[in-house]
Amino acid sequence: MRNLILAAAAALLAAAPVQANELAATAAALRDRALSDTTAWTVTESLTSEVGARPQGSPAMDRARDWGVAKLRELGFENVRVETYEAPSWLRGPESAEVTSPYPHKLAILGLGRSTPTPRGGLEAEIAVFRTLDEMLAQPEGALKGKIAVVTERMRRTQDITGYATAVRARSIGGVEAAKRGAVGYLVRSVSTDDTRLPHTGGARFSGIPMAALSPPDAELLERLAARGAPVRVKLELASTFREKAPAYNVVGEIRGREAPDEVVVIGGHLDSWDVGTGAVDDAAGIAITTAAAKLIADLPQRPRRTIRVVMWGAEEQGGSGEAYAQANAAEVPRMILASESDLGAGEIWRVKLPAGALGHPAMRAFAQVLAPLSVAVSPEPAQSGGVDVGPLQTLGAPVAELSQDASRYFDLHHSDDDTLDKIDPKALAQNVAVWAALVYAVADSDVDFRALAGGAR
Repeated sequence: MRNLILAAAAALLAAAPVQANELAATAAALRDRALSDTTAWTVTESLTSEVGARPQGSPAMDRARDWGVAKLRELGFENVRVETYEAPSWLRGPESAEVTSPYPHKLAILGLGRSTPTPRGGLEAEIAVFRTLDEMLAQPEGALKGKIAVVTERMRRTQDITGYATAVRARSIGGVEAAKRGAVGYLVRSVSTDDTRLPHTGGARFSGIPMAALSPPDAELLERLAARGAPVRVKLELASTFREKAPAYNVVGEIRGREAPDEVVVIGGHLDSWDVGTGAVDDAAGIAITTAAAKLIADLPQRPRRTIRVVMWGAEEQGGSGEAYAQANAAEVPRMILASESDLGAGEIWRVKLPAGALGHPAMRAFAQVLAPLSVAVSPEPAQSGGVDVGPLQTLGAPVAELSQDASRYFDLHHSDDDTLDKIDPKALAQNVAVWAALVYAVADSDVDFRALAGGAR
């Protein structure tokens, strides 16, 4: 009996590498096919051309919902559905800004999400300029009474999201802090790495005062004017509408698993965008990358063991889509094997972070092997975040992966009129699909259990 047990164990151990080799061979074939596949480009072109900009709560977002359903069905996805919920909606109206004294200048601005409109006829006041958010935070309450606060803090260009994560505080909380100190308006240098007169919008916390982003050259102009010593006055005219609750949509499609359909790999991008540009890098590309990766796997002779679910989250920019999806699907979270979102443009992936302990599993070692020709590193550090819309699933216990894209140029385009299809490199887009397809297949067609591996890692 002992010999039989030992022989059976040896057979199982011998079988594992063979299975891993088969998995690696198929993943490598998917990788190579993805590099010449045009599905991601076609999907990106379709969304940006047929819908364009699609802010939450707008008629364009309704068109985007219908586009998502039609596209998933066209590509052969199953169980295509729309999960409807409510989320905030801030929509832009006419906007303008100008220096009225000591020297007249037109300013290039974009209102920030949740900005309050200016009074009829506009708002004119003296400005107070601060080169960093911390300089403004050092001011006592009342110090900015009756003024328009201006923060001109610059963003550092980095390969990952570090530069943005540091600089975005000035946009997100600056208006609130300015209002606490008596300011009647707030202007912030665009959280961007470009040097054009195209401002970059984005979300901000509600402050009760008008808030807008300045183009980088105009932020520097205000710095120079203030440095001359004479009072500088600016006039703002900002119109907008805000609804705390407006219809919103997560569009979902699946490739059902052949053996364990109740075990799910959740991937996707966000369908909504701001109202400038056509939302190409943010985030039509993410929608296209993950949809194309799933489609390539679906076209294999045999479907994967587990279900692959593509989610087009519908309210990432203004918030609420990830929370709504997690709430609607909370009962499934224990059966969600992995979740991750593509939402950093279309630059090549240079690093992947997996859940804790994952690299000890044969399927994940096979995946790492497949990445070598793409010059993508698999980090020994575990993933910390799978994306904004995946965060609520992660909080409920779903394992996540991080696929880090080269963001060196992403923040030149992000949230601006320059976020258009021509900025996307089709080869870089295809490289993304290759990495996603290899990872999703390796997870969906294996028995990897990241929760068990993480427990072992501890």
